Amino acid sequence: MPDFKLLIGGQLCEGAGTMEVLNPATEEVLAVAPRASGEQLDAAVAAAKAAFPAWAALPIETRREKIIALADRLEERADEFARLLTQEQGKPLAEAAGEIAYSCAFIRHLATYDLPEKIIEDNDKRIVRQFRRPLGVVGAIIPWNFPILIIAFKAPFALLAGNTLVIKPSPTTPLTTLLLGEIIADIFPAGVVNIITDLNDLGARLTSHPDVAKISFTGSTATGQKVMAGAAGTIKRITLELGGNDAAIVLPDANPEKVASGLYSGAFLNAGQVCLAIKRAYVHDSIYEEVCAHLVRLAEDAVVDDGMKQGTTMGPLQNRMQYEKLQEFLADARKEGRIIAGGQVEDRPGYFIRPTIVADVDDSARIVSEEQFGPILPVVRFDDVDEVLANVNAGPYGLGGSVWGEDREQLRHVARRMESGTVWINKHLDFGPNMPFGGAKQSGIGVEFAEEGLAEFTQIQVINEAR
Repeated sequence: MPDFKLLIGGQLCEGAGTMEVLNPATEEVLAVAPRASGEQLDAAVAAAKAAFPAWAALPIETRREKIIALADRLEERADEFARLLTQEQGKPLAEAAGEIAYSCAFIRHLATYDLPEKIIEDNDKRIVRQFRRPLGVVGAIIPWNFPILIIAFKAPFALLAGNTLVIKPSPTTPLTTLLLGEIIADIFPAGVVNIITDLNDLGARLTSHPDVAKISFTGSTATGQKVMAGAAGTIKRITLELGGNDAAIVLPDANPEKVASGLYSGAFLNAGQVCLAIKRAYVHDSIYEEVCAHLVRLAEDAVVDDGMKQGTTMGPLQNRMQYEKLQEFLADARKEGRIIAGGQVEDRPGYFIRPTIVADVDDSARIVSEEQFGPILPVVRFDDVDEVLANVNAGPYGLGGSVWGEDREQLRHVARRMESGTVWINKHLDFGPNMPFGGAKQSGIGVEFAEEGLAEFTQIQVINEAR
């Protein structure tokens, strides 16, 4: 196991303290990681602030080259990162390898964007130009479900725009991020990227820090509210990618077996610990029983085990807090519906819950109205599309959703009426760095990816010149 270090001002260094990181498949200590103090966080911000002028002054092509070099170096060590990711996060090794591959692809694509000058007006009276300037120090707060991929969502655009970074990973999955720090230290000038860790006790200090210009946060809506409040004191720019309770609406002309396969993969990737996963499925009464039967078969075929074991298709929940929360949801499911697959909490080490299908449940149940963020899928019966849309749109979330069936015109009509930032037709969880991504309502503020995502890391400057 590597000797994990913080990255502050270009130096790999010990933390003021330490913290244990558990393997969620065994509940045993995987490694001892450094834990930063408040003073070390301040030092990281100060290093990023000091590095900002020179980094921002570099040609964008130079910044682009270094960002692409990060993807190249990560790819060279892909197997090492994937194995460590599985051990600290829990996902099967194939999924971990996929996360590293997607991270490299995202980094490379996002690095191709540009920040061209825009001529707004040019006539005999005036010329008006628009520029995009970097903001300064960006704080990137990373969750535990995709520790490397979500860095790949944020860091390339922040750095390409000319900002500097302080990255704070989750305390339950800091190891791959700290390992990434070794690569970063060899590529970027000192202070451009800094990595600090905590036990969820430094977030408020980072979000309220007077020398931090922007916070880019991915996580729960409840924590996002705290981030927003912390940023208010200095009117920081914020991007919040928050919780979702994504609904899948299955129309009566859908193929039951085909749609069940799509629903299952859209709900249970990473043991359901995906912000954009299907959290509730609404299936038309005419095909309800058949879709449920196919979902049961898929759930029963799942191999739930340590992600390092060959053949595992689903790993454990990532941490004990989430594991205990999911047990509360299972208790609710038993009261409010009928568990037709899964539902077992196995008597073994590790945070394992089998993929669970809950039938005969409605919108009043907690399992439907709240985000579970785990391997539980409630299936709600319906016969009126307008009523379903009203129920889906009534909640506080609007991250993603999907519509399934054969009538393309009807599918598009239903999709346009869903109050979600992303809506898929006959698929789910299909996104890319060229597609703007942002949530509606309490699912977030701001946009990631594509031109709109790069703009989030900049300040517009308009220069209006008389002729």
